[in-house]
Amino acid sequence: MPIDDLRPAIDWGKYQTLTIERRDTGILLITIAEPDGYPAPTLTRRHTEISCLWRDFADDPDLRVAVITGRGERFWTVEGNDGIDEMLQNPGNYNNTVNLIREGLTNAHGIVNCDKPIISAINGEAMGSGLATALLADISVASTDARLIDGHLLQGIAAGDHSVMIWPLLCGLAKAKLYLLASADLTGEVAERIGLVSLAVPPGDVLDTALGIAQRMAAGPQHALRWTKRSLNHWLRTAVPAFEASIAFEAMSFFGPDLVEALTAQVENRSPRFAEPLPW
Repeated sequence: MPIDDLRPAIDWGKYQTLTIERRDTGILLITIAEPDGYPAPTLTRRHTEISCLWRDFADDPDLRVAVITGRGERFWTVEGNDGIDEMLQNPGNYNNTVNLIREGLTNAHGIVNCDKPIISAINGEAMGSGLATALLADISVASTDARLIDGHLLQGIAAGDHSVMIWPLLCGLAKAKLYLLASADLTGEVAERIGLVSLAVPPGDVLDTALGIAQRMAAGPQHALRWTKRSLNHWLRTAVPAFEASIAFEAMSFFGPDLVEALTAQVENRSPRFAEPLPW
């Protein structure tokens, strides 16, 4: 029995925070925005959906390449105080924290272990799980004026999600430490210069450039393409222990006072006053 006969058909309509378009050329276009008719997404729902996405993409026999982008001027970000109430439910909540760990691991491992190529079209501000998705993609095309923000330390939590696994490999340890430890954001133009993204192009060219690359890949030899990606990603697999340590430390941060202080300071429009560290 062919293995495809054992796999259930993919229900692409289940995604409420992502707009999914399956193209005849074998390209899956994912837009990080709710489809028309759905209510505004929650962070929790979006995290869950993005963690499920890559397995569905891998299992759909008609799909060859995925392109993921955002809508408007944002790739993935939190606007204003949106999502803060959700995040404030996590500190000290063991079940919520376990879910965050599971979904962060599933998203990262799903991208790395999916043999089909994934391209990110970073059209604007990217942070959190969206930045993880954008930079773990096999090819990343960023707008020159996009803002890439790993804001973990700004929120009083250890940098997890993805950065410990891939930033040192992409841009070197010195630059990774500069931007992660100093909580400095960078533009797409700077990200290309230091090697953090594959390409930086003018804002209006981001999606077309990504789709052009996807079309070339979709027309190529699929077994050779997937085996090459699988082999290259062994570089990332060597960093999995460091990545899993980082996401565990991030989870520990949810049980300390600094996250609550950072989020409260954001709501009150003031600088956070972080706690003194405990002695090791």
